[in-house]
Formats: sequence, C-alpha cells, structure tokens
Amino acid sequence: MNKYLDVSREVQLALESGQPVVALESTIISHGMPYPKNVETALLVEQTIRDCGAVPATIAIIGGRLKAGLTKEEIEYLGKSGRAVAKASRRDLPALIARKADGATTVTTTMIIAQMAGISIFATGGIGGVHRGAETTMDISADLEELAQTPVMVVCAGAKSILDLGLTLEYLETKGVPVLGYGTDELPAFYTRSSGFGVDYRVDSPEELAAMFKAQREIGCKGGMLVTNPIPEQYAMPKDVIDAAIEQALRESVEQGVHGKETTPFLLARVVELTGGESLESNIQLVLNNARLAAATAVELCKK
Repeated sequence: MNKYLDVSREVQLALESGQPVVALESTIISHGMPYPKNVETALLVEQTIRDCGAVPATIAIIGGRLKAGLTKEEIEYLGKSGRAVAKASRRDLPALIARKADGATTVTTTMIIAQMAGISIFATGGIGGVHRGAETTMDISADLEELAQTPVMVVCAGAKSILDLGLTLEYLETKGVPVLGYGTDELPAFYTRSSGFGVDYRVDSPEELAAMFKAQREIGCKGGMLVTNPIPEQYAMPKDVIDAAIEQALRESVEQGVHGKETTPFLLARVVELTGGESLESNIQLVLNNARLAAATAVELCKK
C-alpha cells in the first residue's frame, strides 16, 4: 500500500472480500456544480452505487493524503470549499502531498489513486480530451494519456461536447485505448446522445463489458478502457441549443483570456447559465446513469 494513501474501512473491507467497488471523482463536487447541489449529487451518486450492489469510493486529496473513500463530512467540506480547492491533475500530486494541501481529483488523478487502492472501475460524467484549436494551443487533457497507461475502466457519457471530438477519438486510437459504446455505435457527446463519430465496438450488457476488461488485463495490455454511455433520452438536450451555448461560451473564454485547467470549469458553468440551468440537470442525470452502469459492470467483474 502506498504510504500516502488512505483507504476507507468500508472500501478496504469490500476490496479484501472481493466485493464490487466503483471509484468516483471529486472535481465534479468542487468545480462542477454549485453548493449545495454538488454535495447532494455526490451523496446521491454514492447511494445509487450502493443500491446497485457495489461500494462507492469517492476519491480526493485532503491534507496531502490520497483518499479512496470519503466520509460525508469530507464531501461536505469539498462542496463548501468549491474552487478554493485545487483542481488536481497528475502534475499536481507531488506538490499537494508535500504541502499537505487539498485537491479535487480529475479523471486522471482519480484513475491513479483508484489503481493504487486496487479499484478497477470508475464512473464519471465526461472525460477531457483534445480542445478545439489544439493544433495551435496544444491544449490536450491529461485524461487521454492516463487512459493510455493506467489499467482502469472509465465509464462516462463520452467526451465533453466543448471539445474537438474527432481529434479526441484519433488521439485515443493512436494510444491504443478501446472506446466502447454502451448500446450505441456512436460516441455520445455528454449532453447529447450522439456526436456523429463512431466508437470501436458496441456493447450491450455489463457482462460483456466485464469480460472485455478481464481479457484486456489478462493478456497484459497496458492502459485503460473507455466505456461511453449515452445520457438517458429524456434528459438529453437538443443539439442546436447546446451547440449554440457552447459556441458562445467558447467565444467568451477567448475574450476573457481563460486557459489551461480553468477552461473546462469556465465553459461548463457558462453553458449552465446560457441554458437556464437545464444543462446542470442533464449533467446530474448522466452521472447517475454512468454510476448505475459502472456498478453493474463491477458486480459482473467480481464474478469472473
């Protein structure tokens, strides 16, 4: 066990007894939603995973300790602190640990800490990817590189629709990351069910997802697996509405000089404002949908 890692008793007992465990990120708590909706959603996602027969392990960095499994008080603390908590990617871990600081984990750092703890499946909203205009800015999320090297299955609603989805898929293909569509042949685009880009394989059951991931690990393939799960149809947003909001948010981010790790939180928050809060409800529902699929897959993986 890594000396900087704390695994909650509930998660540790589940891992030791071969019970299914699902990792959850914490950036969505501190940077993804306003308080108290962020805390309410985090606790609801955890309960959803429990209801599906698995144990949730929300992941964060608190006081320089890498945490796999948070208490309600720790989730409340992150929710109230909001953006005062660092958004922690791979490059931030040494500084946060050494300074005994707090950090909310992105997809990248959640994967890293989940692997340290022995957790194989992780549910999130959407992954980061290649940003629009990356051919000149080189703005590419560390999430993609982590998927290429860390053996964790990530269940998401596709890449965030603020990104260049075609280039994101090309990057993942170059890195050898399998991109699976759950019940779909097309990559979901976070708020909408389809992007127009194809996935590598369509999969229609948690059993098959678990079998593919087990095979990937047993043949020694390096890296993770990306499962893209479309937002439930009743919560999907009209493509023209979300595209217009994203285009306006992108223009404003350029005008205001927003860049780097602040880009995604700025764009998502602005899209919420421009859609009158509709995108926030969509965001919550797609996370819950991913949690259910991740839990079902974790249950099946434990049977293999």
